Amino acid sequence: MRRSASPLSLVILGLGVFLLVLAPMLAWYVEPRAKRTPIDIDTTTVFTGKGSYFDTGEVETLENQNLTITRQVRGDVADSTDEVAAWDVVQSVDPDKSLPASSPHDSLQWTQERWVTDRETNRPVHCCQESPYFEGEAYLKFPFDVEKRSYRWWDSTLGATVPLDYAGKRKVQGYEGLLFTAEVEPVKTGTRQVPGALLKSKASQVIAEEWYANHGIELVVDQRTGRIIYAQVGPRKTLRMPGSDEDAVVLLDSKKIAFTEKTQKAQVALAEDDSSRLQLVGQTLPIGTGALGFVLTVVGVLLVLRGRERPDPGTPDGPGATTPAPAPVSAPV
Repeated sequence: MRRSASPLSLVILGLGVFLLVLAPMLAWYVEPRAKRTPIDIDTTTVFTGKGSYFDTGEVETLENQNLTITRQVRGDVADSTDEVAAWDVVQSVDPDKSLPASSPHDSLQWTQERWVTDRETNRPVHCCQESPYFEGEAYLKFPFDVEKRSYRWWDSTLGATVPLDYAGKRKVQGYEGLLFTAEVEPVKTGTRQVPGALLKSKASQVIAEEWYANHGIELVVDQRTGRIIYAQVGPRKTLRMPGSDEDAVVLLDSKKIAFTEKTQKAQVALAEDDSSRLQLVGQTLPIGTGALGFVLTVVGVLLVLRGRERPDPGTPDGPGATTPAPAPVSAPV
């Protein structure tokens, strides 16, 4: 007897082996290449809160006013590559009277920047007309697979990095993320020439010192993607007489300016979508594919080992065997 595998058993075995090879490829090859900062991004995030600001028309600081921070981020696909993401960022700070935030001329603060980062590590890449020069490891987003540790976050107003401490987990619109917090103590950030009367000086012009602090920074981050789903800041900008340790004029001050509910929901929706895709490629498909491949391989091997029993050609007892003709007998003469 001899054994021969059926075509079906070979197909099952081949498919099982293919799936076993595909599973680690999805986890170790496809998923890492899916974890790339997007370059075709076009999003707007809005912060709102109460605070004080210096009104140049009234020439005084107005208290308890509505303040809005509007930030628009657009990816520059032409200047981005497979390794580098170039994002153009426009941000404005406005009271109600200068909304909508569409012009730099009447905003309290208006900045235009270009952020260039490594698409895999989120580290800064100093090229492609980057402005300003920045450092750190967390900016408009965090790296993929955020860890429960401190991160160096770049504060554009400060012009330096701020250590963000991990502070546990927090849910935003029902979606759980990692919370990071920090404060910025008052620090001199530059100088500005202003009328002496503004600082109650007899001089016609004074080179005033610009000071910056932050009452509190809170960022809630999606762990898998590094997307910020909630942000809260408490900026304070003031002017001081040269050498003084007292604030003379408050330019901007708010204890809390945070993502609006609409922005929170939009960021959570994007985080859920991106995270589920990465989970599908990195966990669900590899596990499912590997398990199915293992089962099919075992079944295929068993079917091949069993085979189909067939007799060898010419076997006397087998189907189609023939009885040899008797030898001729010689007749006596």
